[in-house]
Amino acid sequence: MKTAQVLVLTLIGLLGSPAALAHSETHERHQAASTIKEQKPWGIAGDAGEVDRTIEIRMTDQMRFTPDRLQVRQGETIRFVHHNDGRILHEFVIGTRETLDEHAEAMLRFPGMEHDEPYMAHVAPGQSGEMIWTFNRAGEFDFACLIAGHYQAGMVGTIRVLAD
Repeated sequence: MKTAQVLVLTLIGLLGSPAALAHSETHERHQAASTIKEQKPWGIAGDAGEVDRTIEIRMTDQMRFTPDRLQVRQGETIRFVHHNDGRILHEFVIGTRETLDEHAEAMLRFPGMEHDEPYMAHVAPGQSGEMIWTFNRAGEFDFACLIAGHYQAGMVGTIRVLAD
């Protein structure tokens, strides 16, 4: 009887281990991705404790952002709160025109592509999301929804970062 119990427990342990390890590895990768700060031409991930102000962005199924033109000061840390007023998934991605064009092209080729960068927010229908970004470089930058077809339909906006 003891041998059978040990065998069952061993099998349960062996079968459960890969799932537990996979979940742990996925969680660790997500934590690492969200804590790594990489300087981009349009800024760097911000910290919640350093937020200077909040900007609310509305997203609609008419493929528009409101507002679609923003102005911030160099060095300012913004908490973006995104409201998806539509019935389909939308996203808010900050970048240069060139990086957004490249990413939009990739999204057309691979519409199910998953990504999780600190300058991207994916918002389910009827939901809200947020991101915190520090604009430490002056210039003209863009934001867009890069879900296949949305960018091409004009779901874009601009951010003007005024020099300090």
